[in-house]
Parts: sequence; structure tokens; C-alpha cells
Amino acid sequence: MRPDDALHDALVRTSFRMMAVLTRIGAGHDLSLTQLRLLGLLRDRRPRMTELAAFLGLDKSTMSGLVERAERRGLVARGKSSEDRRVVDVFITPEGRELAERVQEEIRSALAPYTDRLAPDDRPALTRLLDAVSGTTTGNHGITGSSDASP
Repeated sequence: MRPDDALHDALVRTSFRMMAVLTRIGAGHDLSLTQLRLLGLLRDRRPRMTELAAFLGLDKSTMSGLVERAERRGLVARGKSSEDRRVVDVFITPEGRELAERVQEEIRSALAPYTDRLAPDDRPALTRLLDAVSGTTTGNHGITGSSDASP
């Protein structure tokens, strides 16, 4: 066994467990994991379509379809950028924000059995370690969002 095998196994097991929680909760709201990520990303920013596509790892046509479906549900909208009228931004609607907040609360509740296993003093340490692994920093961005410098 290699020195980091136990770490890698623990990360994979944890990610599988977390993905199962997110998949179940998303499905309860007719949302895919990618749609959950989209709503989370839009909670505190108004990125360009191209930025969203790059962050989510999607090509332009797939990104357009994803946003189109979310628009039909009234969760997001597109508008001209205030900085560059040639650019299209995507933003969350009040209905999308309400759904994102409801989903975030459900995720918080679903993860409580896992996080409650930690001593209160261990939680900030785990947060810092997970941020280091993911290359992000934790902020007030919701569970499904991201607070790194990307969109």
C-alpha cells in the first residue's frame, strides 16, 4: 500500500457519500447535480455564459441547454452585462434563489449526521483541510456554490 492510499480512499468514500446526498436531494426537486451547482454558483455572482461553461466543465451548447431548461422553470434568467452590452450574463431569479435556499437547508440537515460526529473544535480544521484539497476558500456562498475566484 502506498503512503497516500488511505487518504485517497477516504476522499473517494467521502465524495461518494456526499454525491449520494446531493443526488437524492436534487432529484427531489427535479434537479441534476449540474443544475444544483449552477444554482449554487449564481447565488452570489452574475457570470458570463462562457465563465459558467468553463467553471462547470461544459461546452457552449451544453451550457446553453442547461441554462435554457433552468430559464423555462423560472430559476435563472439571461441579461446583457452592465459592463459590456455584447456579453450575456446569467443570474438567479427570486424563484431560483428560494429553491436554492430550500435545497441548501435540506443538504445541511442531510449532512448533520456526518458533521455531528466531529467535535466542534475539529470542524474549522476539517474545513481548512478540505479547502486546501479543493483549492478553494470557504465563504458565505452556500453549500452548492463555490467561493474561489472563478465565476
